[in-house]
Amino acid sequence: MNIVEPIRDINLVYDIADYLKIRSGRNYLLFEFGVSTAIRISDILNLRVRDVRNRNGRIKEYISIKEEKTDKINKMKVPDDLKFLIKEYVSDKKDYEFLFKSRNGCNRHITRQQAYRILSSAAKVFGINHIGCHTLRKTFGYHLYKKTKDAAAIMSLLNHSSISETLRYIGINQDRKDDIMQSVSFIRKS
Repeated sequence: MNIVEPIRDINLVYDIADYLKIRSGRNYLLFEFGVSTAIRISDILNLRVRDVRNRNGRIKEYISIKEEKTDKINKMKVPDDLKFLIKEYVSDKKDYEFLFKSRNGCNRHITRQQAYRILSSAAKVFGINHIGCHTLRKTFGYHLYKKTKDAAAIMSLLNHSSISETLRYIGINQDRKDDIMQSVSFIRKS
C-alpha cells in the first residue's frame, strides 16, 4: 500500500497550481477544487456543471454531494476564490457536461487513474513523493489544522468518526513524532 501524504509546504501547493494552470485549465481547477474543498476525488469527478452553477449562470454558494464512499449527503460551502475559478472555467460549458470532462468519449469524466496521473506527473516536477488522489484532501486538512488548530471542525468537514483518525489522516501525528524525535538527544555535546 502506498503512503500518501499532504503537501506540507504551502509554496509547493502554489507552485503545483501554477504549473497545472499553464498546462491545462481542467487540471488546474481539479487541483484547486480538491485542495479548497476536501471533497473526495471520486465525488469531485462525478460533478457536472449544473452541480456548481445555478440556472441564472451564478456559481452556487454550496455544493451538495451524496458521498460515494459513505452514502451521506455532504453540503460544502464553495470558497469565494474557488467560485471565481469555477465561473471562468464553466463559462462556455453546458449544464449537463461533466465538470472534469475526459477528452475521450462523448461526455464522460476523467477517471480516478487519470486524476492520479495528473497529480503524480506534476508532483514529479517538484520532487514530491508519496502523492495520490487523497493528497488533495489531506493537504486541505493539514493547512486548515495549522491555521486553526480546530481538529473537531476538520473531523466534521472530512466526515471522520474521531479526532485521532483526522490527525493521523492529515499527517499531524507524523509531524508530532518528528518533533519529539528531534527534542531528545543522547549524544554528548562537548
